[in-house]
Amino acid sequence: MSAKLKMVLFDLDGTLLPMDMDVFTRGYFKLLAKKAAPRGYEAGTLVNAIWHGTAAMVKNDGSCLNEEAFWKDFTSVFGEAALQDKDLFEDFYANEFREARQFCGFNKKAAETVRRIRSAGYRVALATNPLFPSVATETRIRWAGLTPGDFEFFTTYENIGYCKPNPDYYREVLRRAGLEAEDCLMVGNDVGEDMIAETLGMKVFLLTDCLINKENKDIGRYPHGGFDELKAYVEALGREEA
Repeated sequence: MSAKLKMVLFDLDGTLLPMDMDVFTRGYFKLLAKKAAPRGYEAGTLVNAIWHGTAAMVKNDGSCLNEEAFWKDFTSVFGEAALQDKDLFEDFYANEFREARQFCGFNKKAAETVRRIRSAGYRVALATNPLFPSVATETRIRWAGLTPGDFEFFTTYENIGYCKPNPDYYREVLRRAGLEAEDCLMVGNDVGEDMIAETLGMKVFLLTDCLINKENKDIGRYPHGGFDELKAYVEALGREEA
């Protein structure tokens, strides 16, 4: 018999919050560039710097928080003076970023599923790739029809020093939960970033509504489907443990 399921970890973008990542990223960068233009940031240079800073976060080895990794990289492009503009970016994520909702979809089954799983007695956390500040993550949670309080914890660029697909990201999530890998189910839409949790011993479920499969892997090896199939899978796990 497999270990008893105790916690379900959800990805956010493309999982609980339907989106085409390319469409969303283009739209939100356009909003950010407009906000930053009055302070002298040229749109193309800014976007390239953000992508470069994102890569620095993805490569982060836990020696600093992702926030620090990003700003260290960002200032390597724009100079230390760019730190004085941190307030500009914080204000953007607290305000104009809300307009990026137009670049996302909505699936009422997402919130229903999270709440059903909680009501069944499982712990629930949000294992979203921590590339955004907390305020932007909380906003995206609300776009999905949920609240930050629906989750025991969620990862942001201020509170962790790893990113997906680094297995150490999942190890840190497990440490915070105080659980073993076998106690958890990871639900996500990205084969490369989310299903890697299986290598640690986690159960996984691939949500295919907004599937990302960059390496064209055979997804048949993973339990997969939409929210109805996820519900059935969690219920089946519960019956196995009964």
